Amino acid sequence: MKYKYNKYKRVIASRLIILFIAVIFQLFWIIEILSLLSSPHAIGLNIALHILAFLFVLYVASQRNESSYKILWLIIILTLPVFGTIMYLLWGDKKTSKPLDVRLKKSKKTIPITLKQDNKIYEEIKKDDAHLAQNFAYIERKTGFPVYRNENTEYYPIGEKMYESILKELEKAKKFIYIESFIIAEGKFWNSMLEIMERKAKQGVNIRIIYDDFGSLTTLPRKYSYILSKKGIKCIEFNPIKLFLSGTLNCRDHRKILIIDGITAFSGGINFADEYINEYEKYGHWKDVGFKTTGKVVQSYTYMFIEFWNAFSKDKISKNIVEENKNESKSNGYIQAFYDSPTNPDAISNDLYTDLLSQATEYAWFCTPYLALGDNLKESFIRAAKRGVDVRIYMPGIPDKPVIYRLSRSYYGQLLSAGVKIYEYKPGFLHSKTVLIDDEISTLRFCKFRF
Repeated sequence: MKYKYNKYKRVIASRLIILFIAVIFQLFWIIEILSLLSSPHAIGLNIALHILAFLFVLYVASQRNESSYKILWLIIILTLPVFGTIMYLLWGDKKTSKPLDVRLKKSKKTIPITLKQDNKIYEEIKKDDAHLAQNFAYIERKTGFPVYRNENTEYYPIGEKMYESILKELEKAKKFIYIESFIIAEGKFWNSMLEIMERKAKQGVNIRIIYDDFGSLTTLPRKYSYILSKKGIKCIEFNPIKLFLSGTLNCRDHRKILIIDGITAFSGGINFADEYINEYEKYGHWKDVGFKTTGKVVQSYTYMFIEFWNAFSKDKISKNIVEENKNESKSNGYIQAFYDSPTNPDAISNDLYTDLLSQATEYAWFCTPYLALGDNLKESFIRAAKRGVDVRIYMPGIPDKPVIYRLSRSYYGQLLSAGVKIYEYKPGFLHSKTVLIDDEISTLRFCKFRF
């Protein structure tokens, strides 16, 4: 089914006009600063900025950041010392994520759920695989999210299957429904969910939604939260687009989480938009995956949602609304849910993938729509392949972003020559971000499983 753009013309036009004005306003501001610095009266300021540029170069070079990140800043500062120094003062050293970090730290004090690691689980894992136990411990130490016994997890190899399951589970909601998504788009997928949630809201179910304002820039009207409030649904836009653009514009909420009553959680790579269930053809056949999980690990997802909600909403979620899930049934393996963000000083997911590649003995298969490897991770792929591990990378056959697709392909030569096998999903766009290692470890989006 072909996508009907007419439905969204008005939405796209109004949102893009605001973004265009914001960009023009920002460019005007930058030009004014550069004009001021070129004035004969600004000699002292220029000297000071050149000195700062030298100090920033030494500082950046000494940091533990990914080499590609450091090289980018070094090129900018060394090529344009004055302009590069101003850019670094405004946006360098992860300053753009610090306002978010402050909000989240305050929010943690309001969360009515306590996450605590059961040390017995670590001991069980250690007996079987000490290195894997260290992986789990590293993530728990850096993110605060424990490892649990995997009680019941169902994998969906395509968006259509997850869509059917979501509708069934929404009908069971009795207490609350929490949704967090990068993209929400009006259509069969979202409207089917919304119809159920409207009924549930009238029955007294507490429904709260977070969507990323930039991610839904062309799919939802401005202040969509007001429209939902009329239906009895509470909603906030994450980091809304404003006339004066700031460095925090790049801080986006890319998570996809749906939690029902603290009992069931859905996650994965699937946004609530029709292309994810192939209701219409956007870039050929859309291949994505997701999962549903129940048990104590759902507490981690509930915690994630409340942390963001309480950070950006005045209507806080309290103990009266959500209760801790203390029940535990039979388990099959282990599961650890966590999220990574620019507020973390360590590149947790990057470190995890690097370590998993070093542990692989038989195979390591990766699915990703975008391949942008830092030096450490790229070398881990190459070393694993050279020592005989069956390393594969699955990529889209039809890209959604041609420039990034060309960037991704720029890595092919080095990887292929080292023995890494690369496949492209010819029917269309592969949006899945999954990893499978030696029939033992799997990661899907922000979650880690072991079976």
